[in-house]
Amino acid sequence: MDITPLHSSSTLPLLLLLFSVSLFPNWVSSLGINYGQIANNLPTPDAVVPLVKSIGATRIKLYDADPRVLKAFANTGVEFIVGLGNEYLGKMRDPKQAQDWVKTNVQCHLPATKITCIAVGNEVLTLNDSILSSNLLPAMENVHTALVNLNLDKQVVITTAHNLGILETSYPPSAGAFRKDLTQRLTCILDFHSKTGSPFLINAYPYFAYKSNPKQVSIDFVLFESDSGITDAVSGLHYGNMFHAQIDAVHSAMEKLGYKKVCLQISETGWPSKGDSDEAGATVDNAKKYNANLLKLIAQKKGTPMRPNLDLNIYVFALFNENMKPGPSSERNFGLFKPDGTPAYNLGFNVTVSVGSNTTTSTSGGSGGLSAPGNSSDGYLSITSDTERILLHQTLSFWSMLVSTILAAFLL
Repeated sequence: MDITPLHSSSTLPLLLLLFSVSLFPNWVSSLGINYGQIANNLPTPDAVVPLVKSIGATRIKLYDADPRVLKAFANTGVEFIVGLGNEYLGKMRDPKQAQDWVKTNVQCHLPATKITCIAVGNEVLTLNDSILSSNLLPAMENVHTALVNLNLDKQVVITTAHNLGILETSYPPSAGAFRKDLTQRLTCILDFHSKTGSPFLINAYPYFAYKSNPKQVSIDFVLFESDSGITDAVSGLHYGNMFHAQIDAVHSAMEKLGYKKVCLQISETGWPSKGDSDEAGATVDNAKKYNANLLKLIAQKKGTPMRPNLDLNIYVFALFNENMKPGPSSERNFGLFKPDGTPAYNLGFNVTVSVGSNTTTSTSGGSGGLSAPGNSSDGYLSITSDTERILLHQTLSFWSMLVSTILAAFLL
């Protein structure tokens, strides 16, 4: 089945993005970016291409397989992770439907568009939906089998993204362990990654740790600006920032299940530039600090204290602010750019924007990850699922399924 977003014309002008110089300094290389489209004021994909090139992004993660985007980026060399939404996991239990989906949404764009990965579902295991959870691995396996049948499995891998709510223990990092109720499913998923050579994806957001407990969590520690950091008393490893500590907590959890060699990568991380009055830390200044320091970390190409040589393959969330996302204000303000192509805050950008033709409306796209800390003695790293953001994902899945049902009835 061809799963594509709804679009409608708008009287707003199309933004032709013209750039006088590269937006990011030369030291930023191999940048990954999440391209969400839950907005009615974004530029067309054709207009986004020069923006992506100008920031030096070589990798894009989509939350669907929007053919407009994939066609726009044909022959650019940009690598894509395409998404297969949660609402379609049940259908993917049918091998024929899985193969049809791959043919329609992936194979037809190759090799012009460099699709290297399919993310089957997003943050499924913490949605407390037993049917979705039971469908996840069979869907991953069937989509992988479809790739094998089409001789695409050597160039496209299968994965799924998790939030840090899958952890039961996360502090200190060496004590990291998965939730007991999710251990069996995660073991099977990790076994799939081990057999197919695909990465285990994590959405890691130190912002939510600070938002949950700003009086106890050090803002410098979450913004990569701590002078002292913390030392794991068990491993003896020193952590100068929460981002690395969160990642190594997952590494520890994977090791405890015997999957030390499965590659862990970061599919989402970012910081909002605006929030509601009760959203501590959601400011332009903090977003600028977090993402500027994150870009420096990416440029250094260093791993974590536990895995110093690991390429984390980080994808920043997100390319644009998305004005139609539900939830608190922060959800609509994670973008590095405003919809008109101007920077949301100064990261050393130098942009000339010219206005000319139409924008489009899209109801598909991505949402930020779920990673919220619970209370702990130090306030740093005890991470549990965030009820508010889980409800947001459930709402998005509901509306997506409703739109699909209406479309199916209309086409009949």
